Amino acid sequence: MAAAAPREFGDGVLARITARIYWYVVVGALVALGCVPSLVLVALLDRSTGNALLVPLCLVPAAPFLSAGLFALHARAGADEPVPGRTFLRGLRLNWLDVLRLWVPATVVLGVVLTSVVHRQVAGIGVAYAVVLGVVGLVVLLWAVHALLLASLFSFRARDVARLSVYYLGRRPGVTVGLLALVVVAVGVVWLAGELVLALVAVAWLVFLLRVAQPVLDDVRARFVA
Repeated sequence: MAAAAPREFGDGVLARITARIYWYVVVGALVALGCVPSLVLVALLDRSTGNALLVPLCLVPAAPFLSAGLFALHARAGADEPVPGRTFLRGLRLNWLDVLRLWVPATVVLGVVLTSVVHRQVAGIGVAYAVVLGVVGLVVLLWAVHALLLASLFSFRARDVARLSVYYLGRRPGVTVGLLALVVVAVGVVWLAGELVLALVAVAWLVFLLRVAQPVLDDVRARFVA
């Protein structure tokens, strides 16, 4: 049997910590770089309510890079070599199309919902209906996060990912509540510090996303992965 390749950082405790930090730093930098187009698009929009439809669509270019970040972070534990950049690019190559197939319609729906809520008086929408629309938008957003996870870590067809994402919204309410908390944190960071800060700390957000969603990932492997 061939000998295992030596680890670049060694096998000691300090070496493992250094390798983990290195992995997170590289993946974080690549995710932040991938968010630049979305940041530019948001910066080009003025803050008027007329752009409510476009704001969610600005997230579309970042989705494949968030997916690649999830892929690389998830692969870290089983990696023989500290190659986060190569792993990130592999995840980007494998998943970008499936992620866009799911996120584009989701962001369109979110844009329509947001526009309807913001302009509810012009559209003649009552408060109760606006609340219903807000709930619908929140469910779509949580579904999109589920879909991002599943499309990033499993080789399912896009329509199967869509169905599983709906299924796990209700099947694992604890995970759904955890995802809601992460969405609230992301919105809070943007509100208090801006979109750039969220992009810079996105890797930490993705790490917590993987931890919160672990029960879903385990269930998918047990039931749907041979």
